[in-house]
Amino acid sequence: MIEEIRLPEISENVETGDVTKVLVSVGDSVDVDQPLVELETEKAVFEVPSTVAGKVTEVLVEEGDTVKVGQTLVKVDTGVGAEELKAEEPPAEESAEEPSTEEPVEEKAKADVPETESAAEAAAEPETAKETAAPAEEEKTVPAAGEKAGPPPAAAPSVRRLARELGVDIYQVEGTGKSGKISADDVKRYAKAVITSLATGATAAPAVAAKPLPDFSKFGEIERKPMSKVRRLTAENLAASWATVPQVTQHDKADITDVEAARKRHADRAKKAGGKLTMTAILLKACAGALKHFPDFNSSVDMAAGEIIYKKYVNIGVAVDTERGLLVPVIRDVDCKSIIDLSVELTKISEKARNKKIMPDELEGGNFTISNLGGIGGTYFSPIVYAPEVAILGVSRAEMRPKRMGGKFSPRLMLPLSLSYDHRVIDGALAARFTRWVAEALEDPVLLALEG
Repeated sequence: MIEEIRLPEISENVETGDVTKVLVSVGDSVDVDQPLVELETEKAVFEVPSTVAGKVTEVLVEEGDTVKVGQTLVKVDTGVGAEELKAEEPPAEESAEEPSTEEPVEEKAKADVPETESAAEAAAEPETAKETAAPAEEEKTVPAAGEKAGPPPAAAPSVRRLARELGVDIYQVEGTGKSGKISADDVKRYAKAVITSLATGATAAPAVAAKPLPDFSKFGEIERKPMSKVRRLTAENLAASWATVPQVTQHDKADITDVEAARKRHADRAKKAGGKLTMTAILLKACAGALKHFPDFNSSVDMAAGEIIYKKYVNIGVAVDTERGLLVPVIRDVDCKSIIDLSVELTKISEKARNKKIMPDELEGGNFTISNLGGIGGTYFSPIVYAPEVAILGVSRAEMRPKRMGGKFSPRLMLPLSLSYDHRVIDGALAARFTRWVAEALEDPVLLALEG
C-alpha cells in the first residue's frame, strides 16, 4: 500500500516552510519516526519524520522548495517495504550485542550542556548565548480593535504579527514592495516615526525608505549569502525591539561560591534523573522566584490600549547557540518545578534545539529570557530585550575575586549579571532590586524556599 507522507500542521499560523535538506532517496527503507526532510520556518529548523515504515517510492520535494501544510513530501510503500525491512533485520542474538543507541545521545546531551566549573575554568555552560530573537505571538483571525474593515493590506503573516506586537495599525502603513506589499521594514519605519512624533508632539511622518547600500564590489571582492529564516526573523525582531523599546542595562555580581559547591555535590542526582545540574538550571529557579516577587518583570506593554498585561504564569526562555543561529526554547511553569526537574528539561530541550528536533510551539510563550555567555567568556554585556517581554538577564563568566568577609579578604567566585529592561514599565530602582534579589538567591538558596 502506498502511503503519502504530508507536511503536518507545524504550529498555529505557520503555513509554509522551506526544504533545507532531503534526507531519503527513492529505494530507501524507512522506519516510523525516521526523518525524511529538514524544514525551516520563520520560527525554527526541524526534521519531518515518517509516520509509517516501508520503502520510499517517490520523493516529491527537493532542497530549496517551499512547501505548504498538507503537501505530499514523500510516498512510501508500506507493504513491500515492511516485508523487506523485516527480512533485513539481524537475528535477535546479534542485535542484543549491539550497543544501545540511547547512550550516545545521552552522552552528547551532557557534552552540550557542560557544568559550571571552578574559577580557573568556565563558570557557565555554552548551551546558552547572546541576545535573542523574540518568539512570535499568536496570529489573530479577526481585526484587532481600531483596525479598519475591508480587504487586508498585502503583507505576510509574520509582518502582520510584527505589526500587532508593536501596536501598529497595519492599515496605516505604506508598503514599499511590489504592488504596495508591506514588509517588516515598512512596519518598523512606521513604528519609529510614530514614536518620534509622540516625543516631539508632531504628527506621524510617512514611512521612509531605507538608504540604499553602496556598491561594495567597487572596493574589493564580495560574496552575498541569503539570510536563513531564523536569522532574518532574529534580525527583524531585534531591530524592532531596539527601535521601539527604551532599554537600560543594570549590572551586578553574585557570590556563587557556596551554590557552586552545592551544585557539584548534588550533580549525581540530576544525572540519575537524566539531566545535568548546571548554573543555568539554578538561575531558572532564582529568576522564577524574582518574577513572582516583582510582577512588573512578568508583564507586557500594550501601548495601543494603554495597559500593562500581568501574567500569572512563569515561562522562561533560555538562549541556545546552534549552527543555524540563536534559538530560545521556553521552559514552562518554572515556578512549579524543582531544580532537578528544570535541569532535566533544559538538557533535553537544548539537545532538541541543536539536533533540529525542536518544534515552533516550543519557542513560544516566554515571559522572560536568560542569555548565558559564561561558557564563552567576557565580563558584562547588554542583551537586547525582545518584545513583548520587558526584561532579559545576561550572564557572563564567573571569576575568583577578593571579597572582604569578617574583617579580611577571601577569594570568592563572583558571577556577573546584566539585566536589560524596558524603561516604560520598569524604573531603575526596581531593576536594581530585582538584580539584587537574584544575586541574593544565588548567594543564599534558602531564600528561594522562603520567598520563591
